[in-house]
Amino acid sequence: MFMRLKSVWYDLTTSFWFVPIVSILVAFAGAYVSIFIDSSVDIDPPGFFQHILCSNVDSARSVLSTISGAMIGVAGTVFSITLVALTLASSQFGSRLLRNFMHDRTNQVVLGSYIATFVYCLIILNAIDEGVGFEFVPEISVLISIVAAVANIVLLVIFIHHISMGIQADKVISDISTTLNLNLNTIFPDEIQGDEVLEDALDLDELKKGYEERYSVRAPRGGYLQYVNYDTTLSAAKEGDLLVIVNFRPGDHVVFESPVIEVCYNGDIPEKSIRRLETAFLVGNVRTPYQDAEFSIHQMVEIAARALSPGVNDPYTAIACVDNLTSTLCHLTRVKFPLRYRYDDDAEDADERTVRVIADVLTFEGMLNAAFNQIRQFAGGSPAVLIRLMESLVTIHQFVRTDQQKQAVQKHMRMVYRMAEHSFVEESDLIDLKERIKAIVRDF
Repeated sequence: MFMRLKSVWYDLTTSFWFVPIVSILVAFAGAYVSIFIDSSVDIDPPGFFQHILCSNVDSARSVLSTISGAMIGVAGTVFSITLVALTLASSQFGSRLLRNFMHDRTNQVVLGSYIATFVYCLIILNAIDEGVGFEFVPEISVLISIVAAVANIVLLVIFIHHISMGIQADKVISDISTTLNLNLNTIFPDEIQGDEVLEDALDLDELKKGYEERYSVRAPRGGYLQYVNYDTTLSAAKEGDLLVIVNFRPGDHVVFESPVIEVCYNGDIPEKSIRRLETAFLVGNVRTPYQDAEFSIHQMVEIAARALSPGVNDPYTAIACVDNLTSTLCHLTRVKFPLRYRYDDDAEDADERTVRVIADVLTFEGMLNAAFNQIRQFAGGSPAVLIRLMESLVTIHQFVRTDQQKQAVQKHMRMVYRMAEHSFVEESDLIDLKERIKAIVRDF
């Protein structure tokens, strides 16, 4: 339930309409509060302040009508500018990057501010009353609307600057890199302390022999696996004396009735444990960045791949993507990746612990493959990108901490060099690459 509520909240807060709707509700509440204050307080401003507050019905109506008409007109302009920016972003960076632009909080706040001011002015305008020997002019409310109109003018300037900066390639790449690093700090909060103790690979078939029965928890719909609650799976496995095998990880696509979780058990399977396992994962229509560490990496790779296409041919954008991915991978060399095997913690002797959960987890090599494989494949006709890719691998190699990380980086170095052999025309460039790799890969 928590995962589903979190998913709904994420969809709400990142939608383009949520902030404007909330702004309208705030405008309603604020208008009635300010009207109540005006009706409760008798204001007699002294001296200069008499010229700031609207003290008669006609002037108040004129001011509110002008502001409300201007706000709804500018709101339409803001919406049009946003659509133009989305069109440019779609053609330059790909339609998948539209999600980032639509979730941009500045765009939502600016649009919501103009609509909220329009609604506020309408309510205040309706509250102005004039009768025989009686008139009600909400002076404080009118003053608030004037202040809001001035603030919206400042917001318009900020919005235009933000849009012009937001469609620049370097800014888009920088924002994706920032989001990626924040997600990685959440997904991999711990760093390697000293020498990392690697997990021993276990024989899955041998583990299954200890259990007589099998049961599969299948996907209730097709889509992308968004969340997996490993604490729930481990708790359910302990509770029912089960072996739980999670066949997919967040970010993988599953089809309807795919066996997401395989359960091995003896005797009768506890119904409560099955119910908990059925709610331990969430399938949605799109990928989300919360547990999917490769989500933002694929966004960066897509920008680089489009930049390297023959129709665009923009190696500098691809190089910027490689540089940002290099920083990310250098950070990943020192984080502790999740364990594939989860054990009972009841046994006193570590060798007597029972494996309860076997998960499909991310590895450093997998992240390296996701970041550089496609860029290398598309960079065959761009020596500048291949050279920068090799420089990046050399930099990452300086930060590796385990033999597995070192072997993964050296494997990519060999692949980049072989790609260069088939695509470089200038022999000096190839010699330069060979010297770089020979200094690190001794058996090259």
